[in-house]
Amino acid sequence: MPKLLPIITSHQGSGGRSALTCRFRCGDACFNEVPNTSDNEYVGDVIAGALSRRSMMRAAAVVTVAAAAGSAVIAGPGASEAAAATPDGIKGGKGKGARGLRFAPVAPNTTDAVTVPTGYEQNVVIRWGEPILRGAPAFDADQQTAKAQAGQFGYNNDFLSLLPLRGEHGRQVLVANHEYTDEILMFKGYDPENPTREQVEIAWAAHGLSVVVVEGERKGGGLRAVSRHHLNRRLTATSRFRLAGPVAGSPLVRTKADPRGTTVLGTLNNCSGGTTPWGTTLHGEENFNQYFANAAKVTDPTAAARLKRYGVAGEASERKWERFDDRFDLAKEPNEANRFGWVVELDPYDPDSTPRKRTALGRFKHEAAQPRLTHDGRPVVYMGDDEKFDYFYKFVSSKRVAKGKSRAAHEHNLTLLDEGTLYVAKLTGDSPASEIDGKGTLPEDGEFDGGGKWIPLATAGPGGKAVSHVEGMTAEEVYVFTRLAGDKVGATKMDRPEDIEPSPHTGKVYVALTNNSDRGKAGKPGADEANPRNLNKHGQVLELTERRNRADATTFAWSLFLVAGDPNDPSTYFAGFPKDRVSPISCPDNVAFDPHGNLWISTDGNQLGSHDGLFGVATRGDRRGELKQFLTMPKGAETCGPLVQERRVVVAVQHPGEVDGASVEKPASAWPDGPGRIVRPSVVSVWRKDGRDIGV
Repeated sequence: MPKLLPIITSHQGSGGRSALTCRFRCGDACFNEVPNTSDNEYVGDVIAGALSRRSMMRAAAVVTVAAAAGSAVIAGPGASEAAAATPDGIKGGKGKGARGLRFAPVAPNTTDAVTVPTGYEQNVVIRWGEPILRGAPAFDADQQTAKAQAGQFGYNNDFLSLLPLRGEHGRQVLVANHEYTDEILMFKGYDPENPTREQVEIAWAAHGLSVVVVEGERKGGGLRAVSRHHLNRRLTATSRFRLAGPVAGSPLVRTKADPRGTTVLGTLNNCSGGTTPWGTTLHGEENFNQYFANAAKVTDPTAAARLKRYGVAGEASERKWERFDDRFDLAKEPNEANRFGWVVELDPYDPDSTPRKRTALGRFKHEAAQPRLTHDGRPVVYMGDDEKFDYFYKFVSSKRVAKGKSRAAHEHNLTLLDEGTLYVAKLTGDSPASEIDGKGTLPEDGEFDGGGKWIPLATAGPGGKAVSHVEGMTAEEVYVFTRLAGDKVGATKMDRPEDIEPSPHTGKVYVALTNNSDRGKAGKPGADEANPRNLNKHGQVLELTERRNRADATTFAWSLFLVAGDPNDPSTYFAGFPKDRVSPISCPDNVAFDPHGNLWISTDGNQLGSHDGLFGVATRGDRRGELKQFLTMPKGAETCGPLVQERRVVVAVQHPGEVDGASVEKPASAWPDGPGRIVRPSVVSVWRKDGRDIGV
């Protein structure tokens, strides 16, 4: 049997992430006190009368899968194109595998490169610092300024969206999130205790969003950025955003600089997002808590408890922005933190528009926001709160999408996410608690599954008027302190709900649950049927089927589609597919669908000793559960923003070289430009050499 790579242990409790990543990306969230201390009931406590998966759509016998000897994690090849060293037993290549997944899977590896299958090529579409606006200079890491960065592609790209560009053949509009900055890898001689104003202002300009037109290369299937196109745009931590919906104007979001409570400067820690049917993009503000200082000086007990529930704690912040702008000092601006943690909607076709923070979608650590439409044309947005033991949500609009390209239809569609009902999920297992042993052993019925319901939290109506459905909380409080509302109604504590994606083919909804190393620890919730492993290092993917497959349903059935990890581990599960024919996977994060209905999963913090990667898995047919690794990341990098088109895969390579002890002077990676060049987060496109569709 191939020898396993050693498990990464440098930063226990945070998956395979380095301490440096945890420090700058999420403010060491894994090592702080878990914000959710509510006493919500166990998933399997209420079985009688539960709306189980079997009672709703069971159509076949349960498939019980033995723990077969599977593909082990082995060291990969040294080249960026690799399939010859695929894991033992995994079949791939032409004519084999589910349609869209007919490639020889890349072996798990620790190569400092983007490694793709044999027969595929890649290119860098755009790097951090490349100029995209008129007047912006070429990138020079030693001479960087805030003004220059404001016209250049931002840092640590995450969510990606590609939209059509009518009238310009071969071109598309790329929208990218820039989640966070790592000043140690950006600036030579960076002193974290004494950042300069210029460094801070560069970091402000490196956060936010980028809109940049891209086009196909003349030779090959790659993409390249079109610099200085009139649609190109940068939005940063100092750009103007509009608060829209039921919280706009609330006393809870008013500040000295904005006494009306309607205009926010900046968007922070934008993680994943979504693309709407009406041509806009959605961007989730995630770990915003880490940017604010002096929570420890807040003496009002109610305000202090609310800050604690959102992980806002301590005195000085990591980046010390409060020294240069009072809005990051909660002792001076106690409401400023309430203006972050929203979903932002952007119109990428209008470079003069003001993006809007959609308060009807609730405030928490938004990983993403992906919509689908109801049978009568109303948007439904699914959202995860990326925190241990937190919840997942959906918003059902009360307004229908207007068809057509008129100005009136466009303006109407820009109000769709301001009116409707916000829900939180409560799951019920259909197996007795005694059968959930915390080791991932399947219960007697052969599956982790059950039913659930969407619990309404608040409903927003015209003119910002809203009604709370949570006893003891006003509507404004529900929207601003949505986590507390979820606590009160007994929502189900999950293992870090991240990206949530509805299948455009089947309507089933897939929830990526990355991991939860605190589950089952003393004083913390133990395993339940939806989160069946204690000390969960590898995560799982939940499949949710709403009643009658209606997006506006208030009940659903669920099952665990994947239980991630090394296939040799008896606790893993791949939808019943033979485990000797799948790739190992750990820590699912972002998800997307390809044109064939396969789910593609990017990972964050692989705990199996390999670099993070991108995987495709069949969701239907006799190959359901067949999972193959398509690519791996360079050293220290995370896979983000996957897009899978017919002839192209696009990924964001986030925080390459972010390894403990690394700095500009001592880089841990030479990607993307080779030794002697600064490491740069970038967007990469991958295509088949023969020009045919991906995986067919």
